Amino acid sequence: MEDRHKGQTRPYTTGKPEPESVHASSLGVTLKRIQFSIVIVFIFWAVAIGLWRKMGNIFFLFDIGYIGTSLGVGTALFALLPRTKRPIGRRLAQFLIGVYMVGFLGFFVLQNMQIEGFFFWLWTSIFAGAVIHYSIAKLFGPLIFGRGFCGWACWTAMVLDLLPFRRSMGWAPGPWKWLRYAHFALSLALVASLVFVWHYYPSGYAAVRWMLAGNLLYYASGIALAFALRDNRAFCKYLCPVPVFMKIGSRFALLKIAGTKESCNNCGACVKVCPMDIRIPDYVLYGRRVLSTECILCHTCVSACPTSSLASSWGLDAGFHEFLQIRPASGAKVRKAA
Repeated sequence: MEDRHKGQTRPYTTGKPEPESVHASSLGVTLKRIQFSIVIVFIFWAVAIGLWRKMGNIFFLFDIGYIGTSLGVGTALFALLPRTKRPIGRRLAQFLIGVYMVGFLGFFVLQNMQIEGFFFWLWTSIFAGAVIHYSIAKLFGPLIFGRGFCGWACWTAMVLDLLPFRRSMGWAPGPWKWLRYAHFALSLALVASLVFVWHYYPSGYAAVRWMLAGNLLYYASGIALAFALRDNRAFCKYLCPVPVFMKIGSRFALLKIAGTKESCNNCGACVKVCPMDIRIPDYVLYGRRVLSTECILCHTCVSACPTSSLASSWGLDAGFHEFLQIRPASGAKVRKAA
């Protein structure tokens, strides 16, 4: 039996269960959409099991497995939710991992996960949580997933992304971008002098005090910069020292954002919403993946693209051009930087 609707013939449904082939097809589509999440969970659990077996400490299984599962849940939600609801998946991953890193590892395991904590552990030859975290998320991990930690798991950005400045006017011109390197050098020099000159090592609750002081300083400076420059991610662009590590490996990352040149209409929607002010169409129209080391894989551009021409992809490539949007001086036009 059939009905007519606007001149087209369509089957009349009786409410009977759909054939198994339809359900199988639907399952296949769902699995395809979350294949990235499955890969991420597999990688993290493989590392977790490997460290557990090698070190004989089951905490590694819980720690790395929890982070990988949180990322998997967040990225799966991002893939499955409607476009307007997708940010929920990323925010969930941020909070699941950020609260765990600062709250549980900080106050219960007494670990300082800030960069100074990593330097302290590294130079005292102790294989602890901060060393594992930096090795996976910020030293070797970027060779696989770039600066994805910054977009999906950073406990500082977890707070900064709640600020009201959704659209940035671009990168501030001048020496601003060098502040992160000065911050990195100061942190390195501070810990080196404490360890090698004064033979000081903060353990136990002293490490927690360092963690609290470092986090409060990051939050305060990040919020102040955001309001001064009207940019939620100003701290990430100019002051955070961690990208000094991550930008090296992320240049060669296997996972990057890619675009379909044929379907890109260069409307600029992706540039307007990109929290790191990357000129994404410049890469797409040149037939390249987004090679910028400032990309945090937040996928905001993917959600905003009206032609659905952007997606994450796996591949082998590298590049040294940073196509960034530079904010104009007062009364000037927006300037581009390469």
